[in-house]
Amino acid sequence: MNRMTESARGARDAEAVSRFVESFAAQLVEAGMQRMPARVFAALLSSDEGSMTSAELGEQLRISPAAVSGAVRYLAQTHMVSREREPGSRRERYRVHGNQWYEALTNREAVIKRWEGALREGVTSLGADTPAGRRMAETLAFFEFIEAEIVEMMERWRVHREKTFGPE
Repeated sequence: MNRMTESARGARDAEAVSRFVESFAAQLVEAGMQRMPARVFAALLSSDEGSMTSAELGEQLRISPAAVSGAVRYLAQTHMVSREREPGSRRERYRVHGNQWYEALTNREAVIKRWEGALREGVTSLGADTPAGRRMAETLAFFEFIEAEIVEMMERWRVHREKTFGPE
C-alpha cells in the first residue's frame, strides 16, 4: 500500500462515508434496487480500492455474511460488481468497476430485447386491431425506440469517457 492511499484513507471521515453510503443507497432503493444490494454497492463504490471482502462489507455495514452474500449475488447478476479471488487465499473480494453503469445498462438492453419478443407475440395473439393489441404495439414501439437510443447513447458515452478520463 502506498503512502498516498494511507494518507487519503486516514483523512477520510468514517461517519461522513457512512452517511454517504446510506444516503446513496436510499436513492438506489427509491429507483427500484433492493435495499441490501444498494447498501453493498454504495459501500464498494465509496471504498478507495473499489473492492472489499465479505468481512469488510459486513463490518462496515453491520450486516451478516448471509446478507452480504445475497446482495453480492444480486449485484453480480446485474453486472454491477465482480467477484475476485485474493491471490493465495480462499477469500473473495467483491469489486466495483468504473464501467459498472455501462455494464448494468447493457445488461438491461438484453432484458428489453426479451420484452420486445414477448410484446410482439402479444400483438399477434391479441390482434393488432384490438384496443389491447394497439396498446401492446405502442409499448413495443417504445421499447424498440429505447433500444436504438441506448445503442447510440452508449457509443457517445465511450467517446466522451475517453476524452474525459483517457483510454481504459
